[in-house]
Amino acid sequence: MARRRQAVTIKHVAADAGVSLQTVSRVINDGPNVRPEMKERVQASIDKLGYVPSIAAQRMSGSHSYLILALNDRERTISEWAARQGSDWVNQMLLGGMLRANELGYRMMVELVDTHADQIERELASTIASLQPDGVILTPPHSENRQITEMLASKGIPFARIGSTAPGPGIAMTMGDESNAAMATDYLVNLGHERIGFISGLSEYSLSGWRVDGWTRAMTKAGLPTSGLLAKGDFSFDSGIKAARQLLSLAKRPTAIIASSDQMAMATLKVAGELGINVPADLSVISFDNTPIANFTQPTLTAVDQPIAETTSRAVELLIEAAREGKVPDAPVRVRGTLVERGSTAPPRRHDND
Repeated sequence: MARRRQAVTIKHVAADAGVSLQTVSRVINDGPNVRPEMKERVQASIDKLGYVPSIAAQRMSGSHSYLILALNDRERTISEWAARQGSDWVNQMLLGGMLRANELGYRMMVELVDTHADQIERELASTIASLQPDGVILTPPHSENRQITEMLASKGIPFARIGSTAPGPGIAMTMGDESNAAMATDYLVNLGHERIGFISGLSEYSLSGWRVDGWTRAMTKAGLPTSGLLAKGDFSFDSGIKAARQLLSLAKRPTAIIASSDQMAMATLKVAGELGINVPADLSVISFDNTPIANFTQPTLTAVDQPIAETTSRAVELLIEAAREGKVPDAPVRVRGTLVERGSTAPPRRHDND
């Protein structure tokens, strides 16, 4: 019968390095008053023995919990999970946040909170009290909920506000929504499109307005009209159907449409098909998010890739710095997206009378 390998503990590290348990603990927890040569000595024993610090032990030995808490919108997340609509926002949060947290000796977990609930403050206070996180990541619409931000600020807990640049406490972060929308618009303009429609997202999200601003700015810069070419959506497939029909029923319809989500872009493809409009020969379509479904539509969707994983990873780094050293950026932190070119975009068709 194989013998189970004995777990390496802090006592083994102390014995190997010839130092006290307290010294090893201070090195592990990045404590003060530890000489550089002592750090190297202890770290050499840690590497040699393959010691992995216990999160529970770390929490007991110092003022840090080694836990980052990310809050996501309960209603929208559960709705998308239940409908199996292909959104991978939470997956990308976990990819970026969990991996970076683990690299830095932390753990990240996601909690779902209903931002519209009457008892949100009590619910969140209970979660904070039980988990005692070193930092909190807020995603839209939580990042602009003053109840949440004021409560976290009053408790002295560092937090990052993704999708918010409003004045106030916390680390403001964006994914370059305005510049991303301008980038997508410029791409279509360079292809030769002059009538470019835009389907906006849910109005309670500031990023929806930023994307409209980016489209408007790029169109104005190119000397192109925007009147009548903006349709309102709410990120959902159904709202995309309605918005796409509105744009594609215009007497002088657009030759390209930018949709603020993959779901609304898929809806645009469906409406175009029903109307006998060929994509991309007669209509180019660009989406936001670049979730997995963008690879499987017909044609595949050219998409703005929102850097969710990179933004969450950066938020983890900033929160750990804030918890340990009190460092907070003076200006909003922006992580820019990229445009992934696929089959749904092409130069506009030129007719004989053009």
